[in-house]
Amino acid sequence: MIAPTRILVVDDEEDLCEILQFNLETEGFQVDTAYSAEEALKKDLTVYNLILLDVMMGEISGFKMARMLHDNPKTASIPIIFLTAKDTENDKITGFNIGADDYISKPFSLREVIARVKAVLRRSESMQMDETTNKILTFEKLEMHLNNKKVSLEGNEIPFTKKEFEILKLLLENKNRVFSREEILAKVWTDDVCVLDRTIDVNITRLRKKIGPYGKNIVTRLGYGYCFEG
Repeated sequence: MIAPTRILVVDDEEDLCEILQFNLETEGFQVDTAYSAEEALKKDLTVYNLILLDVMMGEISGFKMARMLHDNPKTASIPIIFLTAKDTENDKITGFNIGADDYISKPFSLREVIARVKAVLRRSESMQMDETTNKILTFEKLEMHLNNKKVSLEGNEIPFTKKEFEILKLLLENKNRVFSREEILAKVWTDDVCVLDRTIDVNITRLRKKIGPYGKNIVTRLGYGYCFEG
């Protein structure tokens, strides 16, 4: 028996949570709700395939909760879609730089939310299917375990966001090949998501810091893009 796809909706608007829960369950998903980040963080988040997360909430904002999830190796790979009235360019950049898979501005149509949820889940499932074998990418003491989406350096696991993982995977699988920002955007983000070049640069900067001595192997080719030299 195939396990149902589980979604957690986190929003302090109870009516909105109920509407999203009803419509997503109509599509066949198993949906739980939480009316604050604090309530959500008390749950076993590892059971969820996707989290819909409001930004403007109580003491712990959606951005802060997303950072907490991405700093924990057990939850770092859970896809996140932000639902928020904060739709300025800087807010979107912040969301994507944290590692969001999509960013939907309120007010939104339920059809749009359902379509984007399905698109993010398809991408996530596709990655899992591609990595059913215990494939490991290595470079000296740096290892990427593709089946469980973990990165380790000298045997120590490093928390990675989903986007950071995908960028490093792309570069490591194609060592010494230069990828333009446009190519990285097309391969890591979907066409229907508006992401700026700056988002790529921020993710690359974080990647370099996280992989320690191998950060210098991610080289910037001015006017062209990035490559992993090795």
